[in-house]
Amino acid sequence: MKYIIKKFITLIITLLFISLITFTAFSVIPGDAATAKLGTNATPEQAQQLREEMGLDDPIPVRYVNWLAGALHGDFGDSYQYSGVTVAALMAGRLPVTALLALMSLVMILVISVPLGILSARFAGRWLDTVINQLSQITMAVPAFFLGIVLTYIFGLILHWFQPGAFVEPGEDFWGCAGFLVFPAIAVALPKIAMVIKFLRNSVLSEMPKDYVRTAYSKGNKEHRVLYVHILRNALIPVITFIAMVIAEIMAGSIIVEQVFGIPGIGRLLITSISARDYPVVQAIVTYITAIVVIVNFIVDVLYQLVDPRVKAQ
Repeated sequence: MKYIIKKFITLIITLLFISLITFTAFSVIPGDAATAKLGTNATPEQAQQLREEMGLDDPIPVRYVNWLAGALHGDFGDSYQYSGVTVAALMAGRLPVTALLALMSLVMILVISVPLGILSARFAGRWLDTVINQLSQITMAVPAFFLGIVLTYIFGLILHWFQPGAFVEPGEDFWGCAGFLVFPAIAVALPKIAMVIKFLRNSVLSEMPKDYVRTAYSKGNKEHRVLYVHILRNALIPVITFIAMVIAEIMAGSIIVEQVFGIPGIGRLLITSISARDYPVVQAIVTYITAIVVIVNFIVDVLYQLVDPRVKAQ
């Protein structure tokens, strides 16, 4: 319990530090937020009045405290690009899409990569291992954007299994949305599947020669039980770290894939907001992404202790 409490305190401190750095960075970026919101035709008087209303004349520490107080209640301010629309509303409309894409991708990664990684290690040096390794190498070498284009061309334009660009909001038709996201999820998952297979295979093979494995065999355990009960538990420790990185990446929004398939997710919102210099939206998304990474790392630390009780706070 002390280990988890210590990690949780570290999580809170890290989030506060990252939010401070992010807020400060966007506060010192050249450019006037009031002018960006009003447009270049605004008079100096109008710009000054809006600066006062937005609190831009206050010192950065005061503005940060006010922003943090609002952020803790889900208020990240208003968008510059979409007049009268809050940042929270914009993100709330995009998060379900990104979350569904991430969930589908993660399920594909785990369901496919873990069995194939174990099979590759179990039959190391044989034809099955060779086939899995070759397919993994090819998959890892294909860029995500190219894979997305190929999937769109083959399954969208030739086979007509889905209609490119015809995205359906999950609130309107959940299963229609999920059906459209199948191929984007494949584009996100395939390179990650190949990487997890490699990590898991190498991790299992590194555990096989160790003393505890020989001891397990000497006690009369069969190969199947030794592999899944003894070896796999220790082999999963480094793999969990990589899977956590994958989860953080896809939860943050698969920017390239969302652009290729025209999916209105968090990644695409980030690109359009950067182009429009919509700093409140960019700042909120950057904060969200860093929070996802930190929270996932915290969960990994907790999982480490569950998988290997020897892990303790240093």
